[in-house]
Amino acid sequence: MTMRPAEARSATVSVAHQELWSGLELVAKLADGSIRRPPMAETLPFTLLPPEEGKVGLLATPEPRFCNLTNTVHGGWIMTMLDTVMALAAQTTLAAGETCPSHETTAKLVRPIFADSGEMRVSGHVVSRGRTVITLEGSIEDAQGRIYAHGTSTCLVLGRKP
Repeated sequence: MTMRPAEARSATVSVAHQELWSGLELVAKLADGSIRRPPMAETLPFTLLPPEEGKVGLLATPEPRFCNLTNTVHGGWIMTMLDTVMALAAQTTLAAGETCPSHETTAKLVRPIFADSGEMRVSGHVVSRGRTVITLEGSIEDAQGRIYAHGTSTCLVLGRKP
């Protein structure tokens, strides 16, 4: 399938076509805009950086609409950013046709994030890649490298459905 740049950003790719790519190829295509990102990325926007096998980075800027009553960014935003980056890092280790739904994700909130905290770097990496379980770590830091949250996750490795 050949796409011009303008078409690539809005192209919908069938699940069957996605199964032809390794997880790293799929995440790289999401990062470079070759395929449309899932709708959740419009709800909680972020920039997906070029991935490496087992490592993914995002840039995300908190917005006032993500704040709670104390004017800090809601923990749901933090959890979603961590879950997203770790799941994408797990995805980069998959063979074509495999999938890896999140099994569990935990987060520790180290300091509050405010709507004016600026751009955050969200990083995730694989700690262990087994045959059926992928264990991951993730963190959220500001431009000065101060950590705001960190977490762990496990994803289950599933083969193709018949």
